[in-house]
Amino acid sequence: MPYQFNPCAFDPTSLGIYIHIPFCVRKCAYCDFYSLSAKKALMEQYHCGLMQTIKTLGMQHRGRRVDTVYFGGGTPSCYPVEYLAEAVEAVHRNFAVTQDCEWTVECNPDSANRPWLRAVKAIGINRLSMGVQSADDAQLQRVGRLHDFETAKQSFYTAREEGFDNLSLDLIYGLPNQSMESWQSSVEALLALQPDHLSCYGLKLEKGTPLFMQRSELTLADDDEQADMYLWMVDRLEQEGLCQYEISNFARQGKHSRHNLRYWLGQDYLGLGPAAHSYVNGIRSAVPRSLEAFCCGAEAGQTTWGSEIQIDASERVREYVMLGLRTCWGISIEELRQRFGLSAEPLEDQLRWFASYQWAEQTEGRWHLTPEGYLRSNALIGRLEEQLEQILTEQNMV
Repeated sequence: MPYQFNPCAFDPTSLGIYIHIPFCVRKCAYCDFYSLSAKKALMEQYHCGLMQTIKTLGMQHRGRRVDTVYFGGGTPSCYPVEYLAEAVEAVHRNFAVTQDCEWTVECNPDSANRPWLRAVKAIGINRLSMGVQSADDAQLQRVGRLHDFETAKQSFYTAREEGFDNLSLDLIYGLPNQSMESWQSSVEALLALQPDHLSCYGLKLEKGTPLFMQRSELTLADDDEQADMYLWMVDRLEQEGLCQYEISNFARQGKHSRHNLRYWLGQDYLGLGPAAHSYVNGIRSAVPRSLEAFCCGAEAGQTTWGSEIQIDASERVREYVMLGLRTCWGISIEELRQRFGLSAEPLEDQLRWFASYQWAEQTEGRWHLTPEGYLRSNALIGRLEEQLEQILTEQNMV
């Protein structure tokens, strides 16, 4: 049964906030996100900048209702919990936070112990995203994770005991030496915990990471093997009530990530911290990947700089198609006409061709990709973008 949600019910005037906590005890071998060693002096420096930035942005966006706040990283669970509490209080003080706001914190099992879980629950965090990645201890060790699966299980159970009823777990497929059998074992082990949400990603070897530099020595699943892992997972999770609502995300009904859905639906969000991105009032902007630059900018009253792009009408159409097709909600040819004044019937012809190969399907007037289509999403969306460019040119929208 497909996941049910109605993006039209979302308040388009509301705002999401992403806060990047750029600290880790140790960087994982596959990670290329901006992060630093969790040293006390660096965290103190960052926290001063963060508090000033929250205040500055609150003044700039006075009156905007905030309904999602997401602490990502890095590893927010290695950040002092008193700093997290001060950040939560500062958001409340400087923004109009809704009563039902979704407050998410990413955490690692090795640092999400009972005192930490109890403390973050007390400050109002109501959703956790826990980086488990695998149930195979050898695989965890190979990619530099600090926990074993027993620690992950205990952290999960403790979170339940402390009252968290919205728990998401991360998994990676295609890890070094991971067979279909070991992947299935990991999925089954996490399903036994009965999480509310799963984020499942295929391993990508990012340039500059230890795994990328060791790639010639690794035994990795090829594209076909990763595809088999993915399709098996989609079917297995749906059997357990975790239905796919985005390429890599699965949830029980009502437990989708409201914050991440903002990105895919093109809704406004602020990004705070080094390397964070924002999209507000049709403008995309970014903060440099530098703690020093972030802190200096915060002191000067700057919030985003280095890159600022005004998204014009044609780019909004492109993003509507590209991001919408990541979700089970998909896109509507009629909505393209109503929202953007675009006649896009040739785009529908292309989608019908995809449907003939079971890569896409139409439900209640909306086109969305199938699991097989998600596997080919880059190529399929690329073809749609070529068709879209021709349509935009013909209708004088470029």
